[in-house]
Amino acid sequence: MDKQNLEYITFGGGCFWCVDSVLDLLKGVESTTSGYAGGHKENPTYEEVCTGDTGHAEVVQMTYDPQIISYEQLMDVFFFLHDPTQLNRQGEDIGTQYRSVIFYKDDAEKAKAEEAMKISEASGKYSTKYVTEITKLEKFWPAEQYHQGYYEANPTQPFCSAVVGPKVAKFKKHYGELGMLKPE
Repeated sequence: MDKQNLEYITFGGGCFWCVDSVLDLLKGVESTTSGYAGGHKENPTYEEVCTGDTGHAEVVQMTYDPQIISYEQLMDVFFFLHDPTQLNRQGEDIGTQYRSVIFYKDDAEKAKAEEAMKISEASGKYSTKYVTEITKLEKFWPAEQYHQGYYEANPTQPFCSAVVGPKVAKFKKHYGELGMLKPE
């Protein structure tokens, strides 16, 4: 990849272990970092974010090559990975830290995020209105090192085997059929 043309995107769709575990599989994705954004606490810790008091969401920031994978394709992936109609939760994970959120860098990216959400919502995949926030990215805080690549390092951990593993399998099947995955 041409490192000079790389872009980044930051979004949250529930537990970052679930989101981060698949994004690196996509062609055009250079790297992913689990972290926190959207809150008021400087340099938050996982334990602080889990209380729901920091205002932060668990997010993944991804660096990608837009000549290989487009912002619009990444938005399709985002809406595939979670249920954007669940307010402040994903499955059994409940709290504002698990909210559905897209962070944008500038007005042009905000417009693309709004359009992507409108298209996804119009698809009829979900019967209720989306609650995804579209918010300006003020600051991204990387999560602690043990959260980076958590699923890959801990596939037999109970949450990973029960929740993350099936999501990874579903993701690989869908995006593999579309030819969007890196060769293994």
